[in-house]
Amino acid sequence: MIGNIIGTWIAATLTIAILSFLYRDNPLYKLAEHLYVGVSAGFWVIYVWSFDVKPMLIDRFVSATGIEKWILLVPAILGIIMLSRWIPQYGWISRIPISFTVGIGAGLGITASIQGFILPQIQATLLPLNTINNIIIVIGFITTVFYFYFSREHKGFLKISSRLGVIFIMVAFGASFGYTVMARISLLIGRVYFLLHDWLHIL
Repeated sequence: MIGNIIGTWIAATLTIAILSFLYRDNPLYKLAEHLYVGVSAGFWVIYVWSFDVKPMLIDRFVSATGIEKWILLVPAILGIIMLSRWIPQYGWISRIPISFTVGIGAGLGITASIQGFILPQIQATLLPLNTINNIIIVIGFITTVFYFYFSREHKGFLKISSRLGVIFIMVAFGASFGYTVMARISLLIGRVYFLLHDWLHIL
């Protein structure tokens, strides 16, 4: 019971501290901001150690035999080399593992983007023109692509199509922005309800 009360007061204090930035920047907000960043960093350090480094590297290295031990030494050495960035005269060595990380991440990201976003969007655009919704989708897709076609000057039919594409782009941006605002407002409502119900017991 006491633990719940203390937790509620801490959560309410931090919520008010973050919301105080709406008035102006202040030390209470900076304290809550730094606390949030510190706790998040600590959480991810523990998470990476518990679910990545220890089970996938240390435990496997202890139980490994033969050539598998030598294979596991490669990521271990690359990880240690990455820490050389803290030493100014040897910081350039850290570029080697960072280049591996960036290259692998880019390769995986491009593949995932093509398979998860580009190809499904293309397939979803190949629609029969038998309904008004399908016609609007196809027209929006084609005119938006025309807007980003810069190999020729936008005049004539290309100019009209690109202008129509701008309208579809603005509608998409507006819907995305509205959805984002709605999601943030729902989060704000949740925190206000917490303050009035769980903390002050007004509601």
